[in-house]
Amino acid sequence: MCGIIAVLSRPSTRPVPAASDLFDLLDRAIADPTMIGAARLTSACDQLLHGVPGVCALVGRHELLAAMNAKLDQLDARATEYEQWIESSTDLTVEQIEQANIEMIALRDATWAVRQDRLRTAREVDALAGRDAGRAAIAAYLSVQQALSALDRLEVRGRDSAGVHLFVWDHGLSVADPAVQSLLAQRTSDPLFQTGSVRVAGACLSFVYKAAKEIGELGDNTRALRAAIQADDLLRLALARPESRLTVLGHTRWASVGIISEPNCHPLNSEESEMSGNDQQRPYVVAALNGDVDNHADIKVQHGLRIPGPITTDAKVIPAVMSRLTVDTNGNLTEAFRRTVAGFEGSVAIGTASAAAPDKLFLALRGSGQALYIGLAEDTYIVASEPYGVVEETWNYLRVDGETPSPSGSRGQVFVLDASHAGELAGVQRLAYDGSDLPITADDVAVAQVTTRDIDRGDAPHFLLKEITEAPSSFRKTLRGKIAERDGMLHSVVGDGALPTDIAARLASGEITKVRVIGQGTAAVAGRSMAAVLDTLCEGHLDIDPITATELSGFGMRLDMSDTLIVAV
Repeated sequence: MCGIIAVLSRPSTRPVPAASDLFDLLDRAIADPTMIGAARLTSACDQLLHGVPGVCALVGRHELLAAMNAKLDQLDARATEYEQWIESSTDLTVEQIEQANIEMIALRDATWAVRQDRLRTAREVDALAGRDAGRAAIAAYLSVQQALSALDRLEVRGRDSAGVHLFVWDHGLSVADPAVQSLLAQRTSDPLFQTGSVRVAGACLSFVYKAAKEIGELGDNTRALRAAIQADDLLRLALARPESRLTVLGHTRWASVGIISEPNCHPLNSEESEMSGNDQQRPYVVAALNGDVDNHADIKVQHGLRIPGPITTDAKVIPAVMSRLTVDTNGNLTEAFRRTVAGFEGSVAIGTASAAAPDKLFLALRGSGQALYIGLAEDTYIVASEPYGVVEETWNYLRVDGETPSPSGSRGQVFVLDASHAGELAGVQRLAYDGSDLPITADDVAVAQVTTRDIDRGDAPHFLLKEITEAPSSFRKTLRGKIAERDGMLHSVVGDGALPTDIAARLASGEITKVRVIGQGTAAVAGRSMAAVLDTLCEGHLDIDPITATELSGFGMRLDMSDTLIVAV
């Protein structure tokens, strides 16, 4: 599995929030007598700090960050006291405990978002942009930070290599300028497009940063990318102009086709060997791939692609073919992209960008093995292979569907994102693989049920250790209020929310005779232990089985399952 990340934004027009407004919201949250009220006011502060205006309010203002952290400390302490009260209370019903937990979690999520998402983002952007950065540079480095932060989370999908590509346009630089030439020296000639490579592609500058390592720890690759971007003086110069713009396409890889190496690291560009004359006039394209193009060898022969020998990944055919087909379609990038991906066999998720239209992103998905989500953030589209790649910036997203047939029967979808409406549905075009239009409505927008606090790895080097160390606390919280002592005996009190009265009645009457507990991973382990305990307690009166959630789970279905209780973990 691999992970794609892309960021496409437009200039923000919202005013920079004043420090007094931020303090007012946090002070009111501290003073609010209710947990839910405090959570709402803290969330309002979080919303003010989103996007470029929020980062501009914080960048370089260390005293402001320290003061806000002090207020967040007070709110966190309040949430801790409230949780201790829940833990020690003996007269709360299960329903009251659940409601109190919801309120406490809402405040913890809100303070986490401000501290770990907004304030951390501002510090990282400050470090990337350096001193005296203008608003355009801050906006550009914010996009870079958003991509790097998402890649950090997506590394669980693959970490043997990672790459980030940047298109910079409206930079105002002249390649004839000796100062620019000195910064370009030796960065434009690498035919393998390895880390640090730069291309002058029409009005755009194309920058790529890559890291490839067979053995390492989570976070190593993104740290290497961050250091390279931070040290790039040419990039800093290109972003110094107030009108400069930037688009990001990134990838974290788990190698399947092609060895682990920088030449095989995505994103890759459309250059081929021995290009000259008309070949060099083709549109410049970059692309990243999840999944496998099963017929990539045939594609190379079909189009006569001349690919350098060290580049053995199947992803290389994507930008090369799209560049060629753009010429064949008289410059129609959307049609060229659609024809490119329609010729691929296999389960794929694809992201591409072109110097001919750097304010657009082209996405495609076909098959069941991949995923793409388009986050609708403030003035920004955040594209990621998992919802947890977008939730730092927005809870609202579109899911690309690679399986459901279109009205014409075509499977697979193509999305085109337009930066002029970044963050809005108006800037999203959706097509079937056959080219037919698939209109998008507000009903297509999903709301994430996870936050960055839920998926934070903390100080643990990997998620398995995090789960192990958190198990006692999770177990205690799960049982909170659900075990009661009566007459010297322990009794379960799960409440109607966990076991509705109608289900309990059907179990008692014998109408339900089968129980199937289904889950995947650690959830499957929990389901297996639950099934074993239930089987012992029921002494054979119920047919109880654990099921691992896979594509084969459906074989356990029947036309009439009214006698079966499904417990999904």
